[in-house]
Amino acid sequence: MTPVLVTGGSGFIGQHLVAALQSRGQRVRVLDVRPPTALNPDIEYVQGSVLDGTAVERALTGIERVYHLAGLPGMWVANKRDFLEVNCHGTEVMLDAAQRRGVARFLHCSTESILFPYSDLKGLPAEEALQPAEAMPGAYTRSKALAEHLAAKAAAAGLPVVIGTPTMPIGQSDHNLTPPTAMLWRFLQQKLQLHINFPVNLVDVRDVATGLVLAMERGRIGQRYILGGECMPLRQILRMMSVMSGRRQLPVPVPGKIAELSASMLEFFADHITHRTPDGTGEGVRIALHASDLSIEKARTELGYAPRPIEPVLRETIAYLLARGDKPASAALEHRALSSRAG
Repeated sequence: MTPVLVTGGSGFIGQHLVAALQSRGQRVRVLDVRPPTALNPDIEYVQGSVLDGTAVERALTGIERVYHLAGLPGMWVANKRDFLEVNCHGTEVMLDAAQRRGVARFLHCSTESILFPYSDLKGLPAEEALQPAEAMPGAYTRSKALAEHLAAKAAAAGLPVVIGTPTMPIGQSDHNLTPPTAMLWRFLQQKLQLHINFPVNLVDVRDVATGLVLAMERGRIGQRYILGGECMPLRQILRMMSVMSGRRQLPVPVPGKIAELSASMLEFFADHITHRTPDGTGEGVRIALHASDLSIEKARTELGYAPRPIEPVLRETIAYLLARGDKPASAALEHRALSSRAG
């Protein structure tokens, strides 16, 4: 059986995607800068970055289907150009190599963070429009929007590309603390939970993995599929977390402009003084202020995507984080150091 390639297969979504593929009897090859957490002799592992053309060519040998997940997922890196290099240029390297090799199917994993109801989308809903990169709220979202433009361009040029767009995946085994889990962890540590009460679409990471497989198998070329779960106000999630954790906490809403100013100051200090990941960024706040409830109906109808209720996986995630204690913070720092060097 011809293996499928998963770039970023050692990441949070990636490891669940690899497991989902293996459960279907599929051989899997992973391209990543670090090996999977649990080395499995049934997984072929190619060490390398999506920026390394030689590693990419080696990983693509004999491959017909590609799941492209590799990227920098956070809102902050010491060198902002890393976002453009890994998320955008890395995608370009993968698309060009896949085009040359004539792969039969290419799935590009994007993010809900670039989907906003801008006024210049020609009447299209945010779920369907190709978002303008110049309108993005920061370096991370610009890099992801540009990557999606490249994927759409490749699809128009004849490469069979489908786009899968997860919302905010959570679950166990998030060893490197991706942004949604990092958000939950920060709020778990706070008795006074200062927050913006924006709509949050949490989704079980296992459902995202299944959705990516369905998009690869059933998705229409050039189309985007939103892979989300349940959308609810952040304040409601915080109340649920307080009950689940047994901690007495008080959610306090903060005006958006004050939150953006505070986060921008934290980001400035991180950029110029501490050189360590801040608790918030201006871009992150701007994303929250423009967030909306994205529809997953297209994925339901065309793919048969059926996400499970979010409460059980939120409970599992909270238990997982509490059991790890302060380990998530150190794991996140390690992950960001690795990510700054590759895709």
